[in-house]
Amino acid sequence: MIRVADIAYVRFRAPDLDQMETFLGEFGMVCADRNEQMLHMRGSDTRPFVHVTVKGEAGFDGLAFQAESLDDLQRLADAEGVAVEDHEAPGAGKIVRLRDPDGFLVEVVAGENRAAQLPVLRHPVLNEGEARRRMGEPLRISGGPSQVKRLGHCVINVTDFRKSEDWYKSRFGLVTSDEIELAPDMALGAFLRCDRGKMHVDHHTLFLVGTGQPGFNHAAFEVANFDDLMAGHDHLAKAGRRHEWGVGRHLLGSQIFDYWRDPWGHTVEHWTDGDLFNNETPPNKAGLAELMAAQWGPDAPPTMGS
Repeated sequence: MIRVADIAYVRFRAPDLDQMETFLGEFGMVCADRNEQMLHMRGSDTRPFVHVTVKGEAGFDGLAFQAESLDDLQRLADAEGVAVEDHEAPGAGKIVRLRDPDGFLVEVVAGENRAAQLPVLRHPVLNEGEARRRMGEPLRISGGPSQVKRLGHCVINVTDFRKSEDWYKSRFGLVTSDEIELAPDMALGAFLRCDRGKMHVDHHTLFLVGTGQPGFNHAAFEVANFDDLMAGHDHLAKAGRRHEWGVGRHLLGSQIFDYWRDPWGHTVEHWTDGDLFNNETPPNKAGLAELMAAQWGPDAPPTMGS
């Protein structure tokens, strides 16, 4: 077992890379590299890319994790009986390719060259109750897309939750934040996070949902702040994009969320202000009502996860 440091990117197929690049630009990403067969899009953080599209029949291909070191990548490859390969992508580095129990492609990368940090375009100074920091200046939020910082998590539907949970935990060192139960001792799935010891990490990096039918659920991209999320919401709405759920604040994970569909129906989420846990945070159990609950905002639509 190794302990991955974070999620790295998600992979899709689409028949029209122009359409995908246009949508992802409106969603808040920047093109990192493109050729006739492949599109790499990045956020403002230093990961070389966070979203990959290969030209082909529309669908979800898989996800990738960031290993802590090249040594860990080699240990994983040796344990799985696969090769460590050169990564032919922005940032280069090395890659190991695996298949999970449902056949999803799971890539693990290390040794990449980081990209230059992009400036945060919207960073408003807020007057909140007694914390009054903006004096003598009006607040003006510029229009345009949200600014995606990074990929925060991916959610996949799996055939057998316990089998998939064991596969991901035993290889990548993921740990449970919240296990979702349909009834006592009847697990539906779990929010899993990276184990970085005392370092605080996102409430979840991967959410496995035992639907009995494998498929893509959604991918979630962190944006700079609440105003950035809301500006992006207006921008996508004016562009005529398909909105799915939000804006609201989740109960489990606590993040402010806003869900949209790409041109081929894949759900992608903007989020900000999520919980951070470390190894002092014990695992929790929750029910379906808590999973779908919003602390504020609209109720979840029946299309979520389809």
